[in-house]
Amino acid sequence: MLSQPRSTQRYVANESQEEMSLTRKMLSLVRRHPRFGYRRIWALLRSEGFAVNRKRVYRLWRQEGLKVPQKQRKRRRLGRSENGIVRHRAAGKDHVWAWDFIHDRTEDGRALKWLSIVDEFTRECLALEVSRSLGSGDVIGVLEELFLIRGVPRHIRSDNGPEFVASAIRRWLEQSNVRTLYIEPGSPWENGYAESFQGRLRDELLAGELFTSLTEARSLSQQWKLDYNHRRPHSSLGYVTPAAFAASLAGAPVGAAPLPPHRPAKTDKVKLS
Repeated sequence: MLSQPRSTQRYVANESQEEMSLTRKMLSLVRRHPRFGYRRIWALLRSEGFAVNRKRVYRLWRQEGLKVPQKQRKRRRLGRSENGIVRHRAAGKDHVWAWDFIHDRTEDGRALKWLSIVDEFTRECLALEVSRSLGSGDVIGVLEELFLIRGVPRHIRSDNGPEFVASAIRRWLEQSNVRTLYIEPGSPWENGYAESFQGRLRDELLAGELFTSLTEARSLSQQWKLDYNHRRPHSSLGYVTPAAFAASLAGAPVGAAPLPPHRPAKTDKVKLS
């Protein structure tokens, strides 16, 4: 070993741009077709104009550690409801609001119930009310105050919980010219913005605080709401705060503003060996 030239031991081959481009395209095709083996991927590469033989594709396939998984996980599609977040997407500020409830307890074991209302386009938390119980009358009171401050949205999206389908709320919203978007039962992904917000609320507030009283829960909730809207960068908005993003849309009519950036949809991952 001591007699070997240093240049032969320290040389690192440079990967060609052609090989990098081929590898990227191969990985793109694998993500799109997770059940295809390297032979089918080779055929697709050839059909897209890559002059490459099967042995080279196999070498890159092994190099990237690709393998067709023996078991595959079933994917959940978008759902059938026309009221879901994909088929009925917010087109501007105050176009679609989403609301939902989340539960926790105080230190003595008594129930706490939060009502959250989110603007789906700007991702702002418009209301975050907590009480021991919240009925239809309480919900209407929150909406009345919010409508006076913020204005009336065109749509409100929710699940089919008893508070949301109560005749008093449906009648009041109809009188206010607000259309209700009820998602399919048992399809929480169709109300994804509300679910995502409540996941952040649970992770960043409820899971880390031991509430000793209702007063403390209300105080901490309002502090967290202020921080969420004005200080917390939001990844779906290009890491600006919801309040800053909403301010950039001031005066723009519904549908005139550019859509906020969205993360690409998740695809099935190819199992690595």
